[in-house]
Amino acid sequence: MSDEIISRSEEAIAKGSQSFAAAARLFDRQTRDDAVMLYAWCRHCDDVIDGQTLGHEQVADFRNGQQARLEQLRAETSAALLGEVSDSYIFNALQRVVERHEIPHLHPQELLTGFQMDVEDRVYETIEDTLEYCYHVAGVVGVMMAMIMGVRERDVLDRASDLGLAFQLTNIARDVIDDARMGRVYLPRELLARHDIREIRPDDRAEWPKLHAAALELLELAEAYYASAYHGMAELPPRSAWAIGAARRVYRAIGQKLRSGGPNAWEQRVSTSRNEKMALLLKSLGDVAWTRLPRRQSPRTGLWQRPA
Repeated sequence: MSDEIISRSEEAIAKGSQSFAAAARLFDRQTRDDAVMLYAWCRHCDDVIDGQTLGHEQVADFRNGQQARLEQLRAETSAALLGEVSDSYIFNALQRVVERHEIPHLHPQELLTGFQMDVEDRVYETIEDTLEYCYHVAGVVGVMMAMIMGVRERDVLDRASDLGLAFQLTNIARDVIDDARMGRVYLPRELLARHDIREIRPDDRAEWPKLHAAALELLELAEAYYASAYHGMAELPPRSAWAIGAARRVYRAIGQKLRSGGPNAWEQRVSTSRNEKMALLLKSLGDVAWTRLPRRQSPRTGLWQRPA
């Protein structure tokens, strides 16, 4: 059963996220197994809420029954955290990772709180509101991943959360149009107002330039969190630092493509090619070496602080 849990988790990551799958190959075997098992649970929860299969093929009526599906996820997750064996490999995978690394039960529940925000169609008024959402759906995943890598120091976990925030801010900027078609808006109203946008009309191409300018502000904010995460890499084991450095470069590249492509970049999903990923994997080796040189630590000044 243990081998099946890992193999099915690997299948989930291979189909659900090519970027994360590529970076995960750089971990040592034990860390990789635990990382893909945690990913499988996160991916499953996201799919259940959004009516998708491994992030794809969304059903038209996905909003129907969302709250009930979320409550089911909460119940199955709570049972797994209490040590109950599930009929689903997904929750057995979560149980195994949480027990092995003594991950606080609060953290998986925080992810589900983020999905609750989606179910409730939360309105984001300020950038702090958006960052709170980013923490719940991505920052806390960074914290759990760091714990899998052996991190326990609070300040290093803060840096891991920062990388998750940067990833999600990049995702929001990339997916503005697709999200709006689903009825979701994560850009805060205060940011949209600065660009004279009262509501996002995803199929109104005339408004894409203003929307792109707003998205660029979000990407600029993400850079501060990418920088913070960079300084945390020195505290990770070398292979883990390489994997995290690679993921960081790949996600930043998505933002850079959105910048350079202008509003027309939204004509298709912005992503990196296989060859680009391979080049970024190699460049991230230099990041590992550079972050290990003796230097004064950079403080996390002015960044959003995750809950205690």
